[in-house]
Amino acid sequence: MSETPSQMGAESRETPAVLRRQAETLAPRIAELVAVLRKKSPQVVVTCARGSSAHAATFGKHLIERHIGIAVSAAAPNVVSVYRRSLALKDQLFLAISQAGRSEDLVETAAMARSSGAITVAVVNDSGSPLAQTCDIVLPIEAGAELSVAASKSFIASLAVLLRLSAAWRDDANMQQSLQRLPERLAAAMELDWSASLANLTNASSVITIGRGPTLAIAREAALKLKEACNLHAEAFSSAEFQHGPMALIEQAYPVLLFAPTDEAASGIETLRVDLARKGASVFSTERLDGAAFLPTLAPDQPDADAICQIQTFYQLLLRIAERRGSDVDRPRHLKKVTTTR
Repeated sequence: MSETPSQMGAESRETPAVLRRQAETLAPRIAELVAVLRKKSPQVVVTCARGSSAHAATFGKHLIERHIGIAVSAAAPNVVSVYRRSLALKDQLFLAISQAGRSEDLVETAAMARSSGAITVAVVNDSGSPLAQTCDIVLPIEAGAELSVAASKSFIASLAVLLRLSAAWRDDANMQQSLQRLPERLAAAMELDWSASLANLTNASSVITIGRGPTLAIAREAALKLKEACNLHAEAFSSAEFQHGPMALIEQAYPVLLFAPTDEAASGIETLRVDLARKGASVFSTERLDGAAFLPTLAPDQPDADAICQIQTFYQLLLRIAERRGSDVDRPRHLKKVTTTR
């Protein structure tokens, strides 16, 4: 952990309590939504989000396609807010994800979806926001006040909402039980030591983060946080997509951070790690293997919940990287807490 107190650090440590509070609030709302979904039987899910919330939408895409078997697509909000085009979404699920719920393009897109007959749902921290008021059903993430510009507890809370929805929609007891264990596991994940990668990432000019399946969203969130909180360029890829061109970036000592899933996608990550190391990259991986290049993780539980625990550990590493690079994690340059776009 960082030795210098920060708002982000304090807020990230609130996450276990947030998830406990969320469990009580969301149960009846998710039951209501699942009843609607089973009656309407949507064939497509459309997500709408920006920034960290867009990475949460990536996590939701994995969950819904993997566990429910329904295709998920990300909306381009400017189709509505700039080009004034409506979409045919009758009886489909429209899932808007936002911390503040105040970005005009998201609100306008949600209004379009509702007028077209979609089942509109807002996953949002501010239940009184314009986005929440626009949608049929609100799933509050219950993160409470988050003052640091760099989101931490609100991102993890958004992932947990999506996992709760998927578990209830599928009626999956294993997923539901993993959610009961998740607050304690997140508390334990905060204490894991990823300092083996600290020097390399602190001194890097560019970093690649890689995930697949449930960890692709985690890799994308990590890359965004390295940019906004540490002023460090980072790009995220799926382990498959990385081999279709971006592999050419690899050179001696190039830092790569691999977020290994604990499901069937793990073998592909292991194969890529070996190949990257052979090419000379400095690879740090969350695979459960021994050695300085392997970052410790909790014992596997449920793969999607395991992925959430990895970003919690990463946030603690991020605080230390930012401190060493002289960055203010709570007030990143050129950024503000609530960003509105059209």
